[in-house]
Amino acid sequence: MQFHIDGFHPGDPRFSDPQDRVVPPPVKRPLPEQVDVLIVGCGPAGLNLAAQLSKFADIKVAIVDLKDDRLLVGQADGIACRTVEMFQAYGLADQIIQEAYQVNEAAFWKPDSEKPNQIVRSSKVQDVADDLSEMPHLIINQARVHDQFLDVMRQGPGKIEPYYQRKLLSLEVNPVADYPVTAKIDRLVNFSQYSQVIETVQAKYVVGCDGARSSVRNAIGKELVGDALNQAWGVMDVLLNTDFPDIRLKSLIHSNNEGNMLIIPREGGYMVRLYIELDKLKENERVARDQMTPEVLIAAANRIMQPYTLDVKEVAWWSVYEIGQRITTAFDDSEDGRPARVFLVGDACHTHSPKAGQGLNTSVMDTWNLGWKLAHVLTGRAGEDILQTYSDERREYGQALIDFDREFSRMFSAKPKTAENPDGVDPAEFQRYFQLFGEYTAGVSIQYRPSIMVSDGKHQELATGLTVGKRFHSAPVVRQGDAKPMQLGHCHTADGAYRVYAFAGNAEPMSNQCGVEALCEFLANDASSPLKKYTPADADPDSVIDIRAVFQQHHQSVETNTLHPVLRPEKGKYGLRDYEKVFCVDNRPESSGGGMNIYDMRGINKESGCLVVVRPDQYVADVLPLDDYEGLASFFDKVLIDA
Repeated sequence: MQFHIDGFHPGDPRFSDPQDRVVPPPVKRPLPEQVDVLIVGCGPAGLNLAAQLSKFADIKVAIVDLKDDRLLVGQADGIACRTVEMFQAYGLADQIIQEAYQVNEAAFWKPDSEKPNQIVRSSKVQDVADDLSEMPHLIINQARVHDQFLDVMRQGPGKIEPYYQRKLLSLEVNPVADYPVTAKIDRLVNFSQYSQVIETVQAKYVVGCDGARSSVRNAIGKELVGDALNQAWGVMDVLLNTDFPDIRLKSLIHSNNEGNMLIIPREGGYMVRLYIELDKLKENERVARDQMTPEVLIAAANRIMQPYTLDVKEVAWWSVYEIGQRITTAFDDSEDGRPARVFLVGDACHTHSPKAGQGLNTSVMDTWNLGWKLAHVLTGRAGEDILQTYSDERREYGQALIDFDREFSRMFSAKPKTAENPDGVDPAEFQRYFQLFGEYTAGVSIQYRPSIMVSDGKHQELATGLTVGKRFHSAPVVRQGDAKPMQLGHCHTADGAYRVYAFAGNAEPMSNQCGVEALCEFLANDASSPLKKYTPADADPDSVIDIRAVFQQHHQSVETNTLHPVLRPEKGKYGLRDYEKVFCVDNRPESSGGGMNIYDMRGINKESGCLVVVRPDQYVADVLPLDDYEGLASFFDKVLIDA
């Protein structure tokens, strides 16, 4: 899509008239007195959490924010491949991909050895490695991501709408109360005046998604610790003309003496984001914001880019920030064996520079990890002990993010290595670091450690490319019922259910020798079957554990009427059969887009097959032999409560 050609306008670009993009202001209404979950902050982390919880009609949620309305412009823009995989679970990926700029290549620029005051391109590299993800790396206004989450929240069974102009004043926790957390919230008239209307909300859980200056974090006595790098950067979204040849590529520029710059093309084909290095700050010195203007930033960019120039026509948004890497002392308020009632996510528990594009992505992954766990506890599917895994899993990753960002920022901000500056950074070394950490910046490198929700990987050799503790790495298949080519990972919808994939061995499908047929018999009839134990009597058969099968044979050789009833469950009030649970390898010729066998791509044992258990947040919980019914039952016995 191309847009912004006549100037920047926020909102849905599918509306040709910018006035039609205007969303009516929210209706002002009082907060409920009691809720299951109180979310503080309408940033990407908070809205993602609300979007997940909106899938459950019986969970009562309130989300509050200081702002007087939804976000319209600015802030984060980079969407990692892993985050787009998460969007797919909501059904949002197609629209966001259509609107966004897709990052395919990165260009590296360094000082010209013959004309050191000018820059020259050193190389171009592929941004996302082949088969890293079926999803691209995207750039899109954070506000459009917010809009998509808001739509999910409104449309879900929970029908959640934010409460704006609310300021958290205090939190008190009484662990033995039915609603352990009491929040005092001021309903603001404007940002400088209190309304004197104090609302009290009692909640079972509170989640602080309220940024680096988090009131929730302060209320539970936690703090951000770490260090600042004493570096100042300017950032601006601009519409411009230029003779710089890589203006529509992600470009990393090191100049000789004028600082460094990162160019990120924006959605719509015409706008770009510029990250511009300003003078290094002295110890304890802050950016002189009153001396910063868009003109100062534009002049700095033109000095860095010599011999090229930027002719800026419009500044859609700009800001100045200082880099610092900090992490909170704790991700929740649990202590002395008392379960957590208050959680911290996103910038409330870790801060870093924006240049690696990890801020929004890490924040939404925090609540992607936490949301379904809260839902399982609140709906009686699981005990509170699973909530401890949020802090265990995300704190380790938060620290790894800070370590990565510190090194990335150091290398990006350092002067290029020259004869006069032998201690500088070799641009080629920086490029190697960029490529080495491609999995990290794409968001697919996370591997959660063994816990009640992640096995020790004893049988990992049965599916070497579906790593226990890492996200389920999708691959192409053909759906048997309607011959649709698709990605297997797109079965993961944001509904809080586990997925169990039964990869068949080489026996005839549904024959007496077929391991999938035997598995289905166990699941349907055995007293220890997790399907029987944990699915409520009035719920659809796959609402808690969703069984899917994958066969090696051509999809036309598998007859629908031979499939076990577990793979054709009756659902809904009419008991309609679901024909979308069985898949086959993609045996189409390469000329038709096929030729990619999921067994080969993900190292799945073709002779014996295997079971792959996937958590609701798309992470692989276990790999088991196809006939390890005891192991399958044992896993779910640790994480679910009998229906």
